Amino acid sequence: MEISFSFIVPVYNRPNEIKELLESMTVMDYSKPYEIVIIEDGSSETSEDVISTFVDKLSISYYQKPNTGPGDSRNYGMRKAKGNYFIILDSDVVLPKEYLSKAESFLSKTFVHCYGGPDDAHKSFSNLQKAISYSMTSYLTTGGIRGRKKTVGKFQPRSFNMGLSKEAFQASGGFGDIHPGEDPDLTIRLWKLGYDTALIPDAKVFHKRRISWHKFYIQVNKFGLVRPILNQWHPETAKMTYWFPTLFVGYTLLSFISLFFGWWYFMAFLIVYLGVIFLGATVQYKNISIGLQSILAVMIQFYGYGKGFLKSYYYIHLLKKTPEKQFKKLFFSK
Repeated sequence: MEISFSFIVPVYNRPNEIKELLESMTVMDYSKPYEIVIIEDGSSETSEDVISTFVDKLSISYYQKPNTGPGDSRNYGMRKAKGNYFIILDSDVVLPKEYLSKAESFLSKTFVHCYGGPDDAHKSFSNLQKAISYSMTSYLTTGGIRGRKKTVGKFQPRSFNMGLSKEAFQASGGFGDIHPGEDPDLTIRLWKLGYDTALIPDAKVFHKRRISWHKFYIQVNKFGLVRPILNQWHPETAKMTYWFPTLFVGYTLLSFISLFFGWWYFMAFLIVYLGVIFLGATVQYKNISIGLQSILAVMIQFYGYGKGFLKSYYYIHLLKKTPEKQFKKLFFSK
């Protein structure tokens, strides 16, 4: 089919971020028309003034609505969009100039109704952001599930960089009310409806992620809380690898306890693993400070996710609590 793209970008109190995203769109090497739909999700600090400076450079549709969460805001934007293929982005990403041409090139040869692309840290990002990016994308921590693999069985696109056809959106009903976790939930429901997903390795975005250790911890802790809920909804997707961060935290505690008894073997393996993390990040960014911060990022990521996963598993799978009642903060009401 002839593809007509609409970017869908929910934003919540982040006018500076949306400015950077729009600036990157003004220099894209894509010559065909496309639309940008920005949904202000009940922000107290709106992006209206920022967006007004781009209306003569880009085709922008801007909507303001009450706060109902990113999933429902994306659905709102897709219902308003004029295109037949939606590209869903977080407001904290920046696009390389070739992003849209790479996505179209892939879809013209191997059409899929839903795709995802990888993310990376831009050279202008802070050392902390680069360390967090390394922790979230490295094979050594997440196994490449966020787009580092070029050959993936069934890739689960993430909503910071996700393509979705209008047909698939209408068939699935779009995103649910859970957040985070709304993107894997949608992907799994698409699979059940018979739609395929794919990774487009060249459709990369630069993702700023969290700008403080505390915010990063809150984010990964929520990721951990969400996973047992998704496993309950879609038990066929449950994997032992989701337990890895929790087991890592347990192994770390065991390593420190063992030192009191003179058993250093457990700690030695931990030091080797973190040393490889340090070397990998240092070599990738050519910066020792980023290498050191990557160790801290990995520890926070595993602790936050592992703690959240164990807590959620206890309440959801052992005590059989209802997710919407037990973890109200993970769900948005319309």
